[in-house]
Amino acid sequence: MAAHSQYAELARQLSAIGAVKRGIARILPFECPSGTAAVLSLLDRHGGMRMSRLAELLAVDMSVTSRHVAHAAERGWIERSPDPGDKRSRILRLTPAGLGMLDQLARRTTDMFARHLEDWSDDEVGQLIAMLTRLRESFGDCRAHAPRRPA
Repeated sequence: MAAHSQYAELARQLSAIGAVKRGIARILPFECPSGTAAVLSLLDRHGGMRMSRLAELLAVDMSVTSRHVAHAAERGWIERSPDPGDKRSRILRLTPAGLGMLDQLARRTTDMFARHLEDWSDDEVGQLIAMLTRLRESFGDCRAHAPRRPA
């Protein structure tokens, strides 16, 4: 088990990850802010779902989720279809245009990391990926159980 001081340093370093997140936000296209990008990414990862499930995964209030969904739908990136099991509900799904936007976001993000980490070896990048994956797995499915917060 690591020393208590190492956990304190880990907490400081993870707090500083905000700089990386701000760097990612700066490279997003104007028409696709981070909340909308998160909606597209979750629909890509989990497939079609109801708005309530999306709000749960985003860990934000339904009204915030609704704004992000409306923004994406206005741009043709997602479609809202009737839920066959409950005609009052809608299932959200990515459209081909939404997949295209996700491809653009992935290219931009990949290029950004390639620029900032150009002096890192393949092994170092692989180690970072492995350790971040392990850290996330140690916390389990945080998003599914996290309290909702406004964005």
